[in-house]
Amino acid sequence: MHIITRKRLLEFAEKHPDCNTALKSWYRIVKQTKFNSFAELRQTFPSADQVGKLTVFNIGGNKARLIAAIHYNRSRVYIRHILTHKEYDRGTWKEHK
Repeated sequence: MHIITRKRLLEFAEKHPDCNTALKSWYRIVKQTKFNSFAELRQTFPSADQVGKLTVFNIGGNKARLIAAIHYNRSRVYIRHILTHKEYDRGTWKEHK
């Protein structure tokens, strides 16, 4: 899958170094895998959830949430937000879809 943009991962990892390893792992897995559907993605990431048109991943044992728009037909993953669990729970990210 083509991930747009890795810069958000790096910026979040810089602010939250405890998530660095988990973010690198997520990036490597997604980059190397072609998912054709949400069902296929769930085989690799069982805790992933659909929230409207977005997919939410738990990162680092629930330390962070990665919110992405995935276009399976084009093999593209657009990272919309990476938030701490506390920021995610506020729900303001839903206003910026």
